[in-house]
Amino acid sequence: MPLEVLEQAQRELVALPGVGMSVMEISHRSKTFEDILARAIADVRELSGLDDRYQVLMLQGGASLQFSMVPMNLLGAGRTADYIDTGSWADKAAKEAKRVGTVHVTGSTKADNYNRIPDPREVTLTPDAAYVHITTNNTIEGTEWTDLPAVGDAPLVADASSNIFSRPMEFHRFGLIYAGAQKNLGPSGVTLVLIRQDLLERSPASLPTMMNYKVQAENNSLYNTPPTFGIYLLGLTMTWLKSLGGLPGIAAINQRKAAKLYGEIDRSGFYRGTAQKGSRSLMNVTFRLPSEDLEKTFNKEATANGLDGLKGHRSVGGMRASIYNAFPEEGIDALVEFMREFERTRG
Repeated sequence: MPLEVLEQAQRELVALPGVGMSVMEISHRSKTFEDILARAIADVRELSGLDDRYQVLMLQGGASLQFSMVPMNLLGAGRTADYIDTGSWADKAAKEAKRVGTVHVTGSTKADNYNRIPDPREVTLTPDAAYVHITTNNTIEGTEWTDLPAVGDAPLVADASSNIFSRPMEFHRFGLIYAGAQKNLGPSGVTLVLIRQDLLERSPASLPTMMNYKVQAENNSLYNTPPTFGIYLLGLTMTWLKSLGGLPGIAAINQRKAAKLYGEIDRSGFYRGTAQKGSRSLMNVTFRLPSEDLEKTFNKEATANGLDGLKGHRSVGGMRASIYNAFPEEGIDALVEFMREFERTRG
């Protein structure tokens, strides 16, 4: 979370200006909260560049629930959905979709330990696919789509939880894009869904009400009590992003942060990046050291120096620096300095 957002939330925690109550106390049906929701939605539209051909939904359940909601609403009987497999979360999304209907997994880079995004020639799409699903950034493996795949007339669907609003993106090319808020949008507990209006008509009336995109859209995400505090913080984060110059502004910051860290990884060969250079993520920088023993020492000493959370995901090991939008550039500088000193004394 951006420090400025946290500080504003701290000031307004007990009582919103002119309201006399916390956002956690007011009714979600009140004009005050409706205004908070409306401003957040308007800012999401402004940042993404999407017009009223898209609905902006603020849901619950995280991206993991969307793994099920997407096929339940969009797949349809007798249709096939294509899933491009680029990492652990892409694999989980496909497995959940298989519980609902027919799924074709294509373009998998699993054989290469997911160290890259597939070449377009490796992706064979199903004719007349119900949709094509991608994961825009792979947090565990440290890879990211820089160019969206060509999918023809099929709606492109994406889990963008870990890189949404980190840079400009061709949002109009998506039929549906979803993201858990907890990386770049706000706190955990609210999930942003951007869905093209025509796709709402695919939602079967037989679906459970809370799982139905069309119902959620018709009720402006207010069918039941929404995650009001999370939406409020998401709105403050959108305002913060706009103050930086929108997505081009934050992209310049993120590119500069990542370049410093990748530059240090590539400098001498002591550190080794695990993602192929053409697929490297701006959000999750993954790397290894010459031995696992050195990695354990690196992690222990980094933590002692105030650089916590660098241990790689348990499924892949190594190191991982997650440098989302709100991560300060000063933190990158401190990590690079530590890496150089560690190499000097251990290399």
